[in-house]
Amino acid sequence: MATQASFAQRVLLAQETRRRFVAEASHAMAELATAVQERLTSLMSESAPSREMQNRRDAWTFYQSRRTEWVDGTLNAWQAALTRPVTSAAKKTPDEGFELVSTDVMENKITASRLVLGVLENVSAELNDLRVRIKLLERLEELEAHDILQPEVLLLVIVEQWADAGMPREAWSMVNDLALKLLSERLTQAYANANAFLIKQGVLPTIELKDRVKRIPAAPSRGSPAAVSRQAPGEKPAGADSGQAGFDANVAGSAGQARPPSGSAFGGRLGWGQAAGSPGRQSSGYGSASDETRLMTSTTPLARARSRAQGVLGQLKRLLIGSGGTDFEATHYQPPSPALAAAMAVRSQPAGQYSGSGTVLEDYSPAGVARVAVELRQRSTELKNKAETQSEKATIEIVALMFQAILQEDRIPPEIRVWFARLQMPVLRVALAEPDFFGTLSHPARQLIDRMGSCVMGFDASGIKGSALEQEIKRVVQVIEQYPETGKRVYQLVYDEFQKFLAQFLTGKASTQKLVTLAQQVEEKETLTIQYTIEMRNMLKDMPVREEIRNFLFKVWAEVLAVAAVRKGPQHAETLGLKKSASDLVWAASAKPNRSDRARVIQDLPQLLHKLRAGMSLLGVAPSEQEAHIKTVSDILADAFLSKTQAIPNEQIQAMAERLANLEDFVSDEGMMGDLPLDAQSIELMLGIEADKIDVVADGGSKPIAAMQAWAQELELGSWFTLDHNGRVAQVQFVWRSDRKHLNLFASTDGHSYLVQAGRLAAYLQAGLLLPQEEEALTVRATRDALGKLEANPERLLG
Repeated sequence: MATQASFAQRVLLAQETRRRFVAEASHAMAELATAVQERLTSLMSESAPSREMQNRRDAWTFYQSRRTEWVDGTLNAWQAALTRPVTSAAKKTPDEGFELVSTDVMENKITASRLVLGVLENVSAELNDLRVRIKLLERLEELEAHDILQPEVLLLVIVEQWADAGMPREAWSMVNDLALKLLSERLTQAYANANAFLIKQGVLPTIELKDRVKRIPAAPSRGSPAAVSRQAPGEKPAGADSGQAGFDANVAGSAGQARPPSGSAFGGRLGWGQAAGSPGRQSSGYGSASDETRLMTSTTPLARARSRAQGVLGQLKRLLIGSGGTDFEATHYQPPSPALAAAMAVRSQPAGQYSGSGTVLEDYSPAGVARVAVELRQRSTELKNKAETQSEKATIEIVALMFQAILQEDRIPPEIRVWFARLQMPVLRVALAEPDFFGTLSHPARQLIDRMGSCVMGFDASGIKGSALEQEIKRVVQVIEQYPETGKRVYQLVYDEFQKFLAQFLTGKASTQKLVTLAQQVEEKETLTIQYTIEMRNMLKDMPVREEIRNFLFKVWAEVLAVAAVRKGPQHAETLGLKKSASDLVWAASAKPNRSDRARVIQDLPQLLHKLRAGMSLLGVAPSEQEAHIKTVSDILADAFLSKTQAIPNEQIQAMAERLANLEDFVSDEGMMGDLPLDAQSIELMLGIEADKIDVVADGGSKPIAAMQAWAQELELGSWFTLDHNGRVAQVQFVWRSDRKHLNLFASTDGHSYLVQAGRLAAYLQAGLLLPQEEEALTVRATRDALGKLEANPERLLG
């Protein structure tokens, strides 16, 4: 009888796999360093605003001296991760479980999480297989959170070392897309090579569907000495089956050089099983529910939802690959088999319609919806009977189960569910021809159904019937039905059109449009005020200008220019006149040692004071306050007549005037607003909207963490939420976000609106006062539901 390999030998094999993986990742890091150098160099030759060009020059300059430190720091950290002792979370004291996290650490994790999510879309299939094999070797329920095989661990090091090397954090955005593409390709291959190495050693050569519905029993953490000592000599590890013996004999016979005997394989261990303590909850596809929350504590809830969704798709991909070798890497059109293609070419009557007395009728009652479900089930059965491959049968069954789940989603009005059901056959065509429908969240067919579903989630049947939204959804479905052979192109086309429709529809009411226009103008004015103030400070920093004049320009005139730019336009004659007044005032308030300059001031003074009063009137400054400012200016001009200091050169004044005239060319979008001068009463006064119909939620209250601020920026228009404001709970739809993302408008079905500033929005999300009504997208829920049914009844997949 073959001697069984010890647990220690299996751990050594797992560690060798990690070492090989890090070696390949190190080669990728060297490639990335070179590619970053080329990208930063190429950006230097591309045109951009002056501030952006300066940032690019700074990034390139820093990189020349910090590149080696960044690469070496990353490689050293990866090597350290291979030998770092493992601390079991279960052994931590309560105090050890919590620590203060600095802003830099938080921002690094947020940046890394975006990179991780992009990479996961590409590596998830190979990564999931590797997790199965490593967990089997080490008898773990889950890989350790700090395991170097985890993409979030590996990639976080790259971002952390970038900052530690002294590279500007904002410079990473210049190379993020490049890093995502290169690392996705190299790490996919690295994970594939790791799987190939373990398969060569006889570790689970084939992962079957049945293998995925079992769970690995609990075991000590990797690297724990107790892990070996607790196993009695000759005792089989808990959960081991006859398939393991063949591999154990190989390892024992030639340590590190195992050759799998014919038919040697591990028994299955990984399943979709339930999370501990959460009966009925499906895992994310990474092994268990604990993986759902592992993708770094600093990622936004939306990012974690995407990660969980990608896990679901990972399960689905492996399921379909196991059913018949579906090629998820294919980029060309793959037609169905002849018999199935012929069956699909037969046009049946649209779901939800039936003939009665020669008239086509539509039935959206519960009985009508049930009839649609039966019709689609029958149609799917007919198509499965015509299918010639297991892959086709599996695809038909999964699509059918997904749309069955959508038809049962009672939060969507019945008539919309029926129209969604009409997409089952067009979607099936896409799923058969383009397997990436199952492999990525960004497939336009998924995006379209998810987007339409999220927008109608908060309406009842009476609220949606006959609306422009219902008509648009019907139009979208009919367009897709008319072009069944165009694949994803038609979905991308109507998805883009639906997005444009949505932006107009959500703010279509006259009162809402007025409110949006006002809010947009206020945001623009506040942002320009800040930017103009900053730019004028830069202009005057080297000029001998009295402090009183500086304060007037910064605290009053910057806002005058901003209001004029918003109302009239930055290059309107009136706005240009107000800009010129700023340079005129600076010149007039400077020393006047010669007679001609003093004569000119006396001649121009009435016009200048008139312009100053006109500008302050534009802001609504009270007459008494205007006079106080005018008196201050007049006193300084009088002092300038007697001053013996050096005058400001005319060339400097002229340069300032020219710069002011084109001020918008020198400012950026980086200005951040504080509180906006908005309240319900002022809106009622300006627009005639009743104050009791709108709540203005300005900045204030608790300060949200960075992750919540990021989540607030990621909310999608049309999504529905439960809002708890001042003790009043309402179902609201997110209908508008300002151009600079500082203001957000939510509307309830009873006509009440909530205008919320970005900071307060993040605080409400953090406090649970604003909760999304959907935790995951419609097609992801439908996919999860389909997988749940297949887990309980695997035979139906190919039956």
